[in-house]
Amino acid sequence: MRVINLEVNNERIQDLTLEEVMGERFGRYSKAIIQDRALPDIRDGLKPVQRRILYAMNKDGNTYDKGFRKSAKSVGNVMGNYHPHGDSSIYEAMVRMSQNWKLREPLIEMHGNNGSIDADPPAAMRYTEARLSKISQTMLRDINKNTVKFVPNFDDTEEEPTVLPARMPNLLVNGASGISAGYATEIPPHNLGEIIDALIALLRNSELSIDDLLNYVKGPDFPTGGIVQGINELKKAYNSGTGKVVIRSKTNIKPLKAGKKLIEITEIPYEVNKALLIKKIDELRFNKKIEGIIEVRDESDRDGLKIAIEIKANADANDVLNFLFKNTDLQINYNFNMVAIHNMRPERINLKTALQAYLDFQEELITKRTQYDLDKAQKRLHIVEGLIKALSILDQVIKTIRSSQNKTDAKQNLVKQYEFTEEQAEAIVILQLYRLTNTDVTALQEEHKNLEKQINEFKNILSNKQALHQVLQNELLEIKNQFATPRLTKIEAEVEKLNFSKEVTVAKEDVMVLVSHDGYVKRSSIRSFKASDIDDNGLKEEDYPILIQKANTLEHLLIFTNLGNLIYRPIHELADTKWKNIGEHLSQSINLLPNEFIVQAVITDNLNDINSSLIVITKYGLVKQINLNKCKFGRTYKTHAFVYEKFKESNDEVIRVLFKKTVNLDQQIVMFTKLGMGLRFLLNEVPANGLRTSGVQGMKLNDNDEVISANLINSDAYHLILLDSRGDLKRCKITEIPLTKRSRKGVLCMHKYQTIKQQLIDTLTVNSVEFNDNSEDTDEYVIKVITNHYVLHKIVINQLPLTERTSRAKNFINVQQSGLPICFIN
Repeated sequence: MRVINLEVNNERIQDLTLEEVMGERFGRYSKAIIQDRALPDIRDGLKPVQRRILYAMNKDGNTYDKGFRKSAKSVGNVMGNYHPHGDSSIYEAMVRMSQNWKLREPLIEMHGNNGSIDADPPAAMRYTEARLSKISQTMLRDINKNTVKFVPNFDDTEEEPTVLPARMPNLLVNGASGISAGYATEIPPHNLGEIIDALIALLRNSELSIDDLLNYVKGPDFPTGGIVQGINELKKAYNSGTGKVVIRSKTNIKPLKAGKKLIEITEIPYEVNKALLIKKIDELRFNKKIEGIIEVRDESDRDGLKIAIEIKANADANDVLNFLFKNTDLQINYNFNMVAIHNMRPERINLKTALQAYLDFQEELITKRTQYDLDKAQKRLHIVEGLIKALSILDQVIKTIRSSQNKTDAKQNLVKQYEFTEEQAEAIVILQLYRLTNTDVTALQEEHKNLEKQINEFKNILSNKQALHQVLQNELLEIKNQFATPRLTKIEAEVEKLNFSKEVTVAKEDVMVLVSHDGYVKRSSIRSFKASDIDDNGLKEEDYPILIQKANTLEHLLIFTNLGNLIYRPIHELADTKWKNIGEHLSQSINLLPNEFIVQAVITDNLNDINSSLIVITKYGLVKQINLNKCKFGRTYKTHAFVYEKFKESNDEVIRVLFKKTVNLDQQIVMFTKLGMGLRFLLNEVPANGLRTSGVQGMKLNDNDEVISANLINSDAYHLILLDSRGDLKRCKITEIPLTKRSRKGVLCMHKYQTIKQQLIDTLTVNSVEFNDNSEDTDEYVIKVITNHYVLHKIVINQLPLTERTSRAKNFINVQQSGLPICFIN
């Protein structure tokens, strides 16, 4: 370190860099913060400000058996004599020690407003009155018997204890919370009776393990009650000093009239603000984040805490409660971080360390107290022996005193003539005359006997470890019998999983869903849809819909791209807009490549349906089947979507995704190529594959050919509609394409095209049971075709003659006027 010493007016000036000064000074400051402000002492469980408050109030006689005193007086005394900091911080610490929802055993009693569990501020210190509680006297008992070390206060005018005797195990009973420089502590409160039982057990057998001690200490016992879940995490926390447990509110569900229910909350987690909790629940209700709640009321009164949540008749109260557990502070995670000052250093402690440190401290304290009492008894015995001797020669003693010139001369004469000690001579000369009666002589003899007995007991305690332990055990049991209360917090072994149906958070509502080729997605109300033309959907001219379907807000939307990406959206999370508006583009939440577009969209009400599967078709003829319940769907709001297809060749892509909802052994796949080839085979020929596999060969292709379409049918009772690039349409029975095995080229379904510009564009299948040429309703059965000039053509199906597979198609679209067909619109 660079130091330049300069002599200026006989003063030494050091020239230091800022880094050197800050490092050295902040290190000292951090040490002071750690040891003397924010962390509790492992012995008495108190921070310095708490210790000073208790000591100052006790010294002033502001105890439980006296009247209350103004808080301002106590705060001023602490600040002026022991704690040179702001009065607000002292008063805040004082108020906290009086709050029975913060401390398991409050150390201060307070008259007036001392705050509330709603985090209301306390009244000003000039209005409130305080005194030590009865149990706090155990923290200060024997403090005047040389049991603890005293040091000068900040201005050397008073002395203060470095630690309180703490005959109650305060660290674990009341817990601690604080943040220091580089350290933080979070020690939960516990039940006094359980902690004392564990202390006695450890006192009897110091080899007990933490698991053994947990037979006595069941877990935290919070002043606000509640339910602690997770025995394994509790064990971990008590073994390592760090861990996490779940604290849940104590609730009860009651039936009301008209099928409604009432959730009553009578206990909430430790350190939770009740007012903010109620506000949060009501915000969830008001913002429609949760369905089923009618009203939230705070019905707390002088008899205790009570939050009432009224539930609608059609709502599941347990589902509502589980949702609130997950999304509000009705259930929280409590993080153990058991850090305390141990041997003048911050240390993360486990349960046994905390208990053993307290026992060691109490043994030391009892030893010092016993030595103090022994010294005092021996001094008194010496005086009593002198008084008894003086009374036995009373006449001579009186004569000697009367012949003496003064008190000092009398003491010297007594020492010289009768061999009294200085202390005995002092006691004799100040003896009052009434003590010379026979009664007082007898009393002195009885006192002598008792003193000898006490001295023997004190010596036995000091020389016999077992006797000392017995004293400690008896005193602990005395405190337990006087102050222990039943456990407030219930301990449960397992953390209950929070399962609730989607109906809790989403109101079931019918909507219309649209997904476009370019990636626009929206949902609109049925009212908005009916008020508009179906084709007036807000899409750009060059875009067209892949899916227009009625759904409800509890269902799920699966969107498939040509590059094998799957985007999952719950219907209720889609952009809700008018039917005439364009909606939201997927690129706002995920990254789509420039050459990526939507090929299929599917709506389902059950993502875990074991009977549902996805059939993926690629342009190079590959096909694979994915069981829907094997997919792990997440909300794909990340950089990339969920990959459902892995291609063998880099320029392959998905052209169609078929959705199978039911198990049907007769289900068939029909695949078509751009050169007009068609192949029909049973779906059960396609094995179920993993997500990142490419699948099996569904259809073999001729040179320069590729698959452009595929359909899923449930039986032979289907009609097939084919569309080509010239605007020609043809309808034939599906049986025109023979049922064969997969991995074949199939048969020609359209007459052979003469140029490469002429090709099959799209196919559509229609159930002939629903579609009947003789039906009067067939005029309303319309198919739609979009062209590259973005002209929409509507064609009534019964205008398409039913022909054979080899027959020529009929022209329905003038490509010179409308443009080339692109695809069918569902």
